[in-house]
Amino acid sequence: MYSQYIVGAENPVLMSAAEQIFSAGGKRMRPALVFLVSRATLELTGLEELTREHRRLAEIIEMIHTASLIHDDVLDESDMRRGKETVHQLYGTRVAVLAGDFMFAQSSWYLANLENLEVIKLISQVIKDFASGEIKQASSLFDCDVKLDEYLIKSYYKTASLIAASTKGAAIFSAVDNDISEQMYQYGKNLGLSFQVVDDILDFTQSAEQLGKPAGSDLAKGNLTAPVIFALEKQAKLREIIETEFCETGSLNEAIELVMNSDGIERARNLAKQKADVAIQCLQCLPPSSFRLALEGMVKFNLERID
Repeated sequence: MYSQYIVGAENPVLMSAAEQIFSAGGKRMRPALVFLVSRATLELTGLEELTREHRRLAEIIEMIHTASLIHDDVLDESDMRRGKETVHQLYGTRVAVLAGDFMFAQSSWYLANLENLEVIKLISQVIKDFASGEIKQASSLFDCDVKLDEYLIKSYYKTASLIAASTKGAAIFSAVDNDISEQMYQYGKNLGLSFQVVDDILDFTQSAEQLGKPAGSDLAKGNLTAPVIFALEKQAKLREIIETEFCETGSLNEAIELVMNSDGIERARNLAKQKADVAIQCLQCLPPSSFRLALEGMVKFNLERID
């Protein structure tokens, strides 16, 4: 049982909480990226097999991601995650916060045991970025003057930072040159940004059943994402509604309609594609292989979610 391995059998409540979120599924995109970048970069150094460090890095990354989801759901007061009840909904906020803290601490312990200072600094920065992203988001709720650059910085902190650290960390353990590991960082960063923009589009275009949470939930909380930021440039009425914080019945649905009827979704789609193109360009430093193709495929798969 993965959760028992992660949190230990001596913590039954934490183990149940971890099992709840691990069993909710998910794409496991981050560990897959670690393995694909590891394999693709090994081609450059002549090593044939993944190292213990590569494998442990994939586990650490998934632990950190899972811990961040538990804390996210507490902060967002979300009742559902991937169609299942969230940890705090089942066990209460206290257990959820402690479960997230424990997994961050456990991942840090495993990280220290890798004994690679560059990777330790890289991943430690990610945990700091999560907090910076949450603070940035909380300080700009219902702010119709939020700029696209600010949205992208927040998206980097909350999503792209971990993906970039995953891909760079994998390259470091393959012992490639610094310029290659930096390209892998840029690949992960731009894939992560593209991924977040796609998620923010889906928040408007998918049904609650498909999302596993209510549609328009970010907007309802005052978190203004790319489609809204673009729509606000041409929709004065949208600004009026958002600034009232949806106090009138039906105002949220009206705001969603205004976003859907603007060019906000299309412009956000173009932004996701721009970031995806940069990510694919970063892979050109790798020798041709099935692993490089799979890394390109990850970028394309993400865009296919909004086709």
